Amino acid sequence: MRVVQELPHPVRVIEHEWIPLPDGARLGARIWLPELAERQPVPALLEYLPYRKGDATALRDAPMHTYFAGHGYAAVRVDLRGSGESDGVLEDEYLPLEQEDALVVLRWLAAQPWCSGRVGIIGKSWGGFNGLQIAARRPPELGAVISVASTDDRYADDVHYMGGCVLAWDMLSWGSTMLAYNARPPDPAVVGDRWRPVWLARMARTRPFVHTWLRHQRRDDYWRQGSVCEDYAQITCPVLMVGGWADAYRNAILRFLARYPGPAKGLIGPWGHLYPQDGAPGPAIGFLQEAVRWWDHWLKGVENGVMDGPALTVWMQEAVPPRASYAVRPGRWVGLERWPSPAVVRRRLYPAGAELRADPSRSSERILHRGSLLHGLEAGVWCAWGGPADFPGDQRPEDGLSLCFTSPPLAEPLEILGQPEVEVTVASDRPLALLVARLCDVWPEGPSTLITRGLLNLTHRDGHEAPCPLEPGRAYRVRVPLNAIAYAVPPGHRLRLALSSCYWPWAWPSPEPVTLTVSVGGDACWLELPVLRPGAPGVREPLAFPEPEAAPGLAFEPLGPAAGERTLRRRLGAGTIEVEHEPGYLGGFRLSRDGLTYQAGGRDRYRIREDDPLSAWVAAERTITIARGSWRTRVETRSVMTATASTFVVSDLLEAFEGETRVFVKAWEVEVPRDHG
Repeated sequence: MRVVQELPHPVRVIEHEWIPLPDGARLGARIWLPELAERQPVPALLEYLPYRKGDATALRDAPMHTYFAGHGYAAVRVDLRGSGESDGVLEDEYLPLEQEDALVVLRWLAAQPWCSGRVGIIGKSWGGFNGLQIAARRPPELGAVISVASTDDRYADDVHYMGGCVLAWDMLSWGSTMLAYNARPPDPAVVGDRWRPVWLARMARTRPFVHTWLRHQRRDDYWRQGSVCEDYAQITCPVLMVGGWADAYRNAILRFLARYPGPAKGLIGPWGHLYPQDGAPGPAIGFLQEAVRWWDHWLKGVENGVMDGPALTVWMQEAVPPRASYAVRPGRWVGLERWPSPAVVRRRLYPAGAELRADPSRSSERILHRGSLLHGLEAGVWCAWGGPADFPGDQRPEDGLSLCFTSPPLAEPLEILGQPEVEVTVASDRPLALLVARLCDVWPEGPSTLITRGLLNLTHRDGHEAPCPLEPGRAYRVRVPLNAIAYAVPPGHRLRLALSSCYWPWAWPSPEPVTLTVSVGGDACWLELPVLRPGAPGVREPLAFPEPEAAPGLAFEPLGPAAGERTLRRRLGAGTIEVEHEPGYLGGFRLSRDGLTYQAGGRDRYRIREDDPLSAWVAAERTITIARGSWRTRVETRSVMTATASTFVVSDLLEAFEGETRVFVKAWEVEVPRDHG
């Protein structure tokens, strides 16, 4: 990344500012201003997060917001109510109160002497979610949004559920993370001596979010709130949707472009859960330059042609051998004038015997498949950060535990772009079951690279609002959407469709072992691929982006090894297998300017006995230390989740320390009925 020392505008930083709310609470903000903004007001850019401007995201915030300020914008990073030094308690994700506070913040920004009255919102993940949610409130000050790694549907694409399946991989892990995040103390350098009573009061009122998430196992009003897909027309400002093929949230970009009636563009690179200027795996791009072009057009009225390019720009990934990490994903940029695009056609392949054919077989058969609880161990992480062990490994062990259908070697290249789908006629011998569909690229030498996958809780076959048990032995016609992807399969490679009834530790297993009966032949089962026709009308290439740029950031010293390791252990005598993972968003540093130390560590463990789905066990541990000089605090959380045939059981423990003295402890244990899962 090129660090730009000479920016068009000198920048000054207001390290902390209070934004008052109508109920007397205050939100903490850090502000980067062009030096002459008070005399020549500029538009403001808001990033609105619960992740602490003063430490946890300080290293990421500084170069990005300095860059924006240096290009003529007031960049403002605000901590949500109950986070950082902001007053109150954060009671859950994406609550209406969070959005209402944001409307006050927008009005406050527009009224500042350094602001022109126009405001944009940029955010990744939580900040990408709430950027869309705030836009749906139609605040008059809001001129445009950039939403990165976010979703329009809170039930479909977040850490809680996938295809109606309980996500064992991330639900408890993220819940334990947020329990630790919400227990972090305010900084005494900002709030003074009241930091301790504020900290203790905040911990006394905090609660584990995972309990609420589990109480809503179907798509009800809890998830509809904050899901802008309920009515895209509520948003009226221009939206740039951004994501990565390795990220968990890319489906929303294609949905949004297909359904939003207003001005919108989409950008999908090879990246994980990161801003594209930091994108991993590479290539990263000059996203900050692209963002400034977006803001210049929509907030300053500059006619710079930002809307003249493709509606959707994607990185068409070339085939790669299966590995747990990639520094770079080779490929090329492809632009589509609109989405859906007539340049993408649907092509069906039909399982027959063990084959995947271009034409349906005239004969039919019913194939039995007994699911294995060891299937899914090579799945990789649910939401990749581009770390050293994020990606799926060789799928041959997974394929051996699945019902597989493999095509002949391809005679010509095949470029997949969009969401593949599987439609299948299937029966289960149990009333509760799930179906996993994986699409793989089988190399001539034998390795199997995962292209994409999808999950469906079969009790949700008719929708996620009103699940219904299966009638054992009865055949049902179901459709399983796979995650969106761009992947170029070379000639000589084969495609493989793999079906299974288990995907541990991604999905919580059904309470009983399941045998599926899959019907093939004719149109009883098919795989539908979205295939790009290179050179078709509406396709623009070659395309290129500038190299990444950033402004100078904060000087710091890294602490500890980088997180992201994934370890697999199997105890043959006990018949158990355990996956241990260090999430990629953990780590630590010491700021040079004042010696503040921030260090987050932890691990997640997933254990199961290969013959017993009720042995599934997940544990998440987090430790966060924040210190400066003689001031030293530490919070620790431990969360454990198990299940019986009828309930999920979750226990959480929160402890807090000042120095080595424990000053707070609280434990919770809840049982939540399984709702068709």
